[in-house]
Amino acid sequence: MELRTIERPAGAFQKSIGAAEVQAVVGRVFGSRARVISAVELGGGMYNNTYRVTVAGRDQPVILRVAPEPGLQFRSERQLMRNEYASVPWLSVIAPLMPRVIAADWSHEVIGRDWMIQTLLDGSPASGPQGLIAYPREAWKTFFRQMGAIAKTVHAVRGPHFGPVAGPAYGTWSQAVIASLEDIAADLDRAELDATDMRQVVAAAKEEPALDEITEPSLLAGDLWIVNVMVAEGAPEPTINGVLDLDRTLWGDPAADWTIRMALAKPGTERDTFWDSDGYGPLDHSPAAARRALIYQARHLGAIRLEHHRVGNPDGVRSTYTDLAAILGMLR
Repeated sequence: MELRTIERPAGAFQKSIGAAEVQAVVGRVFGSRARVISAVELGGGMYNNTYRVTVAGRDQPVILRVAPEPGLQFRSERQLMRNEYASVPWLSVIAPLMPRVIAADWSHEVIGRDWMIQTLLDGSPASGPQGLIAYPREAWKTFFRQMGAIAKTVHAVRGPHFGPVAGPAYGTWSQAVIASLEDIAADLDRAELDATDMRQVVAAAKEEPALDEITEPSLLAGDLWIVNVMVAEGAPEPTINGVLDLDRTLWGDPAADWTIRMALAKPGTERDTFWDSDGYGPLDHSPAAARRALIYQARHLGAIRLEHHRVGNPDGVRSTYTDLAAILGMLR
């Protein structure tokens, strides 16, 4: 077997698996006689380890994704791969864009981590050299309009509870938001980072009646943006033909989705077409929506702080304290 892994420093969060482990997984899924020709670890992601695996006798390579070791996972990122798997039936509205799950295993009998094998999507990563940057910026408007339409389609799906798709389930949106913020604060404590500001956000959320104006749980993609999108190769304009790694799905207020945060991040640019009538459509700008948006922004900043810490970016960690202080000032 040809095995190519990504070199990382000792103690890195992402830990590659070996050739014997790849072969054992393939044997579990395709039979003991299945033989791995090559396994190439793919970069770009910062959570799971992902491999393009070529198996003898199969026409197309498959994708093997391996979750982090259980003891390394943050409380606020509990069993994300299992959450993604539970989301598949709810994401049928965009099924033509998504990889198909061939097999998933939470038993830890083969390797001591959750893993999933999926079909390989066609196209090029939108964040790569053959993605958006291969087109003139004027053409990017088409891409962001498509992103808006996909987000709108996902948000139209209604669910049975608030909170992560796989649970825990909450009866109100405020309960789900507060629990998420408390989990982030606990993770900051575990990482030995100051969580004072995040606990102030928790207190503000507990006193914010606007949260429970959201009474119908909508499906949130959780992590839908450029890095998790594929575009068709050779298309005259950037055309989204694949969406992947939607492991942070939850039921809640669409305005709390990461996609909405990113679409709002650079006003006056090509991203504005996200809000076109044939994209997402206009966002609620009521006073209550503005109050909720501050809490959502704080939640995103807490998650960003944890990710900066995980990848060893102290400057990024420090910047979140400045940004969150400004949010807290507006909440007060």
